[in-house]
Amino acid sequence: MGSYTDLLRTSGVARIIAAQLTARFPSGMLSLAFLLHVEQQTGSYGAAGLVLAATSIGQAVAGPLTSRLMGRLGMRPVLITTLVICATAVVAIGVLPLTVPAYMAVGLVAGLSTPPVQSAVRTIYPKMVNSRQLTPLFSLDASAQEIIWVVGPVVTTFVSTQIGTVWGILLAAAMMIGGGIWFISSPELGRVRIPRSKRRFGAVLTRPPVMLATIVGFLLIGACAAVEAGVVAVFGHDGAEAGIVLAIFSVGSLAGGLFLGHVPIGPWSTARRMFIVFAGMALAAFVMDFWWLSATLFIAGIGIAPALAVLFAIVSASVKFSDTAEAYGWVGTGQLIGAALGSAVAGFLIDGYGAQGAFVAAAALALLGVLAAVLGKPWHPDLRERDASPIPDTEPVPAQPS
Repeated sequence: MGSYTDLLRTSGVARIIAAQLTARFPSGMLSLAFLLHVEQQTGSYGAAGLVLAATSIGQAVAGPLTSRLMGRLGMRPVLITTLVICATAVVAIGVLPLTVPAYMAVGLVAGLSTPPVQSAVRTIYPKMVNSRQLTPLFSLDASAQEIIWVVGPVVTTFVSTQIGTVWGILLAAAMMIGGGIWFISSPELGRVRIPRSKRRFGAVLTRPPVMLATIVGFLLIGACAAVEAGVVAVFGHDGAEAGIVLAIFSVGSLAGGLFLGHVPIGPWSTARRMFIVFAGMALAAFVMDFWWLSATLFIAGIGIAPALAVLFAIVSASVKFSDTAEAYGWVGTGQLIGAALGSAVAGFLIDGYGAQGAFVAAAALALLGVLAAVLGKPWHPDLRERDASPIPDTEPVPAQPS
């Protein structure tokens, strides 16, 4: 833990982590806020689901595009433009009396204009710390983001049910604007310039480590989404048990990220961490009991943040600096699609076989993640003897003999 203290003492690190977490905090709020608001306005969960689907599609499409634009137009212009459009769309959903198609259209705009804060900050990290600190920084970032998924839904539920669904959405918009301004005004965004990529759009996916990170991230987040659906199906929406179990799941991830963040990254690192996730989820599928699910999902959680940290590190170490933002955009898109697929598959299995079906789906997705990591081992960078810094865009030119 001492090295984390040293890391946070490094100039700007604590501030940039706090700023980007605040800017991304609405990610843990808006899905639930939209769901509660649209259902209240239309009387249909199906309509609310369509609005969430439109928003997610927009986010999945926009991730690589807006991330790549930061190399062409600069980080601040892209972040400011997307922040203004996205915040306007979010507020519109909260305050305007819209039809379901109109809600879907505005939700799509909100998704397409989601500020690429995650890609930006992970592109900046290698320029803020020395090579020895980069992998622990990725781990700290992956662990800290669990705060978004633990606190965000709790705050949204409280405000939306006790004050009103409009205020739940407006609070998320206020945090998006405040956190976005804080992040955009960070000095590091002015000091770091992403070079314009010379490769065609999407070419970064031909890098095997980027494709491996995208596939494993897709399966990992899909498994997590299935678990969340399963927990809600077991305990329902009314009691506190579901929230407590999911909080314990996230605490496991936070603990795993902090305690495994310094383990050197070798070719088997992703497979080992994914196996921890699989083992916990597979055990969870046996008994639908509060204490059993709390214990087994805590175990599963221990592998999540460390696995994400490894994925961030192997992407960083495998691409040129000019391609890092786009690469993280593709990884984020894979995770969004995984979340949608995991929720959908779990929903069908819950309808057909009960809550246990969701945990079986989660374990199956996590097992596929283990297999993908094992099969991808030949393309997995070995970072035990090197750092995770991106490949420089310019190489030194040999001096000509006089």
